[in-house]
Amino acid sequence: MNLKFVQREWFFNTRQDLLAGAVVGLALIPEAIAFSIIAGVDPKVGLYTSFIIAVLTAFFGGRPGSISAATGAMALLMIDLVKDHGLQYLLAATVLTGVIQVIFGILKLGRQMKYVPRAVMIGYINALAVLIFLAQLPQLTNVPVTVYILTILSLAIIYILPRFTQAVPSPLVALAVMTIAAIALKLEVPTVGDMGELPTALPIFALPSVPFNLETLQIILPYSLTMAIVGLLASFLTAALVDDLTDTPSDKNQEAKGQGIANIVTAFFGGMAGCGMIGQSVINVQSGGRGRLSTLAAGVFLLFAILGLQDWVKEMPMAALVAVMIMVSIGTFSWSSFKNMSRTPRTETAVMLTTMFVIIFTRNFALGVATGIVMSTVFFSRKIALLVFVNKTLSDDGARRIYQVAGQIFFLSKEEFLRSFDFRELVECVTIDLTQAHLWDQGAVETVDKVVSKFRRNGAEVEVVGLNEASATLFNRLADNKESAVIEN
Repeated sequence: MNLKFVQREWFFNTRQDLLAGAVVGLALIPEAIAFSIIAGVDPKVGLYTSFIIAVLTAFFGGRPGSISAATGAMALLMIDLVKDHGLQYLLAATVLTGVIQVIFGILKLGRQMKYVPRAVMIGYINALAVLIFLAQLPQLTNVPVTVYILTILSLAIIYILPRFTQAVPSPLVALAVMTIAAIALKLEVPTVGDMGELPTALPIFALPSVPFNLETLQIILPYSLTMAIVGLLASFLTAALVDDLTDTPSDKNQEAKGQGIANIVTAFFGGMAGCGMIGQSVINVQSGGRGRLSTLAAGVFLLFAILGLQDWVKEMPMAALVAVMIMVSIGTFSWSSFKNMSRTPRTETAVMLTTMFVIIFTRNFALGVATGIVMSTVFFSRKIALLVFVNKTLSDDGARRIYQVAGQIFFLSKEEFLRSFDFRELVECVTIDLTQAHLWDQGAVETVDKVVSKFRRNGAEVEVVGLNEASATLFNRLADNKESAVIEN
């Protein structure tokens, strides 16, 4: 790490990073408590997690300005483990989750992110925006009218203040003003203190209290593997979104290693597994955060708020935080994906909507993304399957028919390929020229083999020419009529 790196990654946007980190740090408090409750653990666990992971990913992550902490996507995966085996097994699973993520980073699997279609990413982001909004509804149900008034006033400050000044992030102003108003007017509204007990001391280092044997590994491995994959997926998508918002690149493999290191360390201090947070990262970017300092500031300010400003934080109205999260959901949602739907290919729209609704209705991010990727693969394969062209040429003496094939031959395109040949035509020789084609799988080889066999049964001599090296290797290994192949480039 040299001075240029430190300046470029840490101190090029100091004031805005610190202010944005303060906003994010405050917004992390109720979410960390809520996610702890979802997972079935003490609120302190989520708060410690958010502090430690935010601080460590600031140093070791691959995406400056991205926020990582305790998340709902990870909390949902822990419910059964905590219920059946308790907190200590969750801590052990968190350590293993981190180890798996570090291995993913070392193996440079982050590059596979490029295979996630944009339609899937948009569907994921839209679903997250909807879930963030829906998560605020319990705070707006069966509450005093004052809560709605505070929420509306907070939203007004958030959206109107930037028109006059951007010296201080408007969400931070909204939180401060609403807290002072609630205390001064002694308003009877839900506060952060109502969400759960805040910690009063720093976390303590301790190893997970579980037997270190094969039985423990069998219990935690399925959970750890799932959390590692979902956590990396969420972190990569978060990094990709921040890439787009800031028009800067990120190192996905370093992000995987950074997330892994953070999860390993947090488990030794009583925390649960976490990952990248799209919502909080959007808050950070929209509040002016760009560098690693903003992520570090979020973690440090979170700890400072729950330890040093605990009396004030407890009195913070949930209505103000709800307003901030509504702002996040509005800013996260890709409105253009619906506005431009008429101009977007139908298959991409179908993938985006399916990904979005699967995640919303199942609350399973991995299932939604997997469904979207499978759909994209099927649609893409169908498109490619139709791009098979066969040009037919007959020699001057009428004795030889030449079929010049162009396109990708695989299991989905084989029927289109077969229909291009006239097996009833009476010719002495048939040449199948595959110079402009490629054989991808066993289905392609079997199809070419079938074409050769049918022409031979009708008495024609057949030769297959123009195979590229990869196609020739596959053909010669799998075809029954391999002696007909003449390999030419």
